[in-house]
Amino acid sequence: MTTLTRHATDGWVVAKRNLIKIVRVPEILVFVLISPIMFVLLFAYVFGGAIDPGGGVNYREFLIAGIFAQTVVFGATFTGAGLAEDMQKGIIDRFRSLPMSSSAVLVGRTTSDVVYNVLSLIIMALTGLLVGWRMREGVGKALLAFLLLLLFAYAVSWIMAWVGLMVPSVDVINNASFIVIMPLTFVSNAFVPTESFPPVLQRVVEWNPVSTLTQACRELFGNTNETVPVPDAWSLQNPVVYTLICVVVILVVFVPLSIRQYRIASSR
Repeated sequence: MTTLTRHATDGWVVAKRNLIKIVRVPEILVFVLISPIMFVLLFAYVFGGAIDPGGGVNYREFLIAGIFAQTVVFGATFTGAGLAEDMQKGIIDRFRSLPMSSSAVLVGRTTSDVVYNVLSLIIMALTGLLVGWRMREGVGKALLAFLLLLLFAYAVSWIMAWVGLMVPSVDVINNASFIVIMPLTFVSNAFVPTESFPPVLQRVVEWNPVSTLTQACRELFGNTNETVPVPDAWSLQNPVVYTLICVVVILVVFVPLSIRQYRIASSR
């Protein structure tokens, strides 16, 4: 068995271990799926009448891509919480004693969390269709949008893995991720147009990867309108390219950092 095959095999074994929790603790899956439904209904029916994206764009179609982006980013926190829990319970020490690659725990954890995000996206898409959202560019481009969402979520999960290995408990990772991810998702064009922000914040919004992810999905879903001009920032003019660049940069930086932190944590 080659080194790459061994790493992949060990990672898949750990991923299966994490996925078994869905069967043995179904309450986890229930709460994972209820949250996106709640956000779609809350923004569509409670805030939808008060927010006008302009240009005659239906707010519910404007909204869904932002909800997708927010949910997959928040879903990435399961990686950090899961690793922090394993550290706290001593399971990482058990993994360390096994003849497995040092990256297997991280690869397995991040891979299994992609499944959670897939399930969330399916539920959100069905809920969105019920409230009036439509995929107007065909199935092919819609699948590309979902793939982009999953790639971005996978990259963010490596950031959460790095954080989860440094904190002492699950409570800390939950609070820390909330403090970081909440402004990241709300200081973006996920829920309101970029023009609604003050001039200083507009620059932040334009280069926020959550904004470009949302804009890319809107274009791929066909939820945009030519009468609504896109800001001149290069990031929003080329949202797919910029988002992919962010994904690559995050993975290049945080995959080695996470593996290094895992080795440090395992040697304590």
